[in-house]
Amino acid sequence: MTTAVASFLIVLAIGIAAGLVFNRYGQNWFRRQFVTRHSDVTSSLVGIAGAFIGFHIGGILGLLPSPLMLYVTAAVGALLVLWAWRGR
Repeated sequence: MTTAVASFLIVLAIGIAAGLVFNRYGQNWFRRQFVTRHSDVTSSLVGIAGAFIGFHIGGILGLLPSPLMLYVTAAVGALLVLWAWRGR
């Protein structure tokens, strides 16, 4: 497997995981009962978009020597986009 394909799959997995975690644990009990919830698929897609944004911003900032830092920026990007998407 090439490095590009591996990075693509890792960023994809980071976005899906962030979306699912944010959708399931990002709200309190009262809000989950009375506010329209977004589906897991929608949250995962928004998380994927944020992960790719964060990954590429990390590349623009010059974090290329350390692939781990690119994945960290992908996770931070996914969480920030999910947070902004929820309107907090």
